[in-house]
Order: sequence, then structure tokens, then C-alpha cells
Amino acid sequence: MNANTIRKFKWFWAWNDDKEEAWLRQMSLDGWHLRSFGLPGFYLFEAGSSRNYVYRLDFQTTSRNETAAYLQLFADAGWEYLGSMSSWNYFRKEAPAGEEPEIFTDNASKVQKYRRLLGFLLALLPILMIMMINLSDAEREIYQVFSLVAALFLLLYAYAILRLALRIRQLKQF
Repeated sequence: MNANTIRKFKWFWAWNDDKEEAWLRQMSLDGWHLRSFGLPGFYLFEAGSSRNYVYRLDFQTTSRNETAAYLQLFADAGWEYLGSMSSWNYFRKEAPAGEEPEIFTDNASKVQKYRRLLGFLLALLPILMIMMINLSDAEREIYQVFSLVAALFLLLYAYAILRLALRIRQLKQF
């Protein structure tokens, strides 16, 4: 890291990707452009002149064979691919004055994005449950600690599933 870069930590939930997009845009308007990201919530920005970049996120689990075609679709539409993290793909595009570029042109497409994410989370649920059951074989003291952490994680997981379902419902109403 040097004087032309800054690291930021800011947490966003999956159902608040629009807030993350708005924050990234404001950072670019302030002259800090997303350069990379790592673990959820950790961002690296590079200094530059103020740019009206619109950032968009898409949740997509593609096979290696499908990835090139998926990314080409965005490149053909003028979107710059910034990378991915946990199946979330980050894109940006400079917005002409008065325009608001979108990767999803209707709510039905946005609903599909959240359904993909919800399906992904629901597919992982049995794995998490098996891991919790296997914890019962651990030593008693360790089991108690892990059980508490696992229970809290499952509550958070259930909350995330509920919030995504509510986001889908909200989009369907408009």
C-alpha cells in the first residue's frame, strides 16, 4: 500500500447490494476508485480524479466453461469487470450525465439474482447441519463453545435467508 491507495472496511449484507453499489460510486466521485477486494467487507481503493463510475454487482455461479461467455456479455455492453468474491461479480461503467446504467433492466431479473443467491444458501444448509451434528463427537468443553458459535451462525444464516426472501417479495410487488 502507498500514498495513492487506501484500505477500507465496510460491511454490507447480500440483500443490500444496492447500498454497496451506491457507496462504491460515492467513493469514485470522491476520487477513490475500487482497485481490488478480498475478504467480505475489505476494499482497496486507488486515488484518481473524480469519476462518475456506476458499480453493479451480480451473483452468478458459473462453470469455468460459462465464465468467459458471461464476462464477454458484460464487456460487450461496456462494463469493466473488476473481479469476483464468493460468486459475487463486480462491474463498473462510467455513467454519462443523466444516465444510470443497469445490468438488470427489470425487477424480474433482479429477483432471479436473489433467487440464485437464496438457492446457493439453501444448498449449503445440509452441509452446515452435518457439520453441527459432527461437533457432538468433540470433547465436551470444545463442543459447548463450538455449539454456541454454530447456533449463532445458524441464526444469522436463517436471518439472511429470511431477508433475501423478503427482498424477492419486495421486488415482485413493484
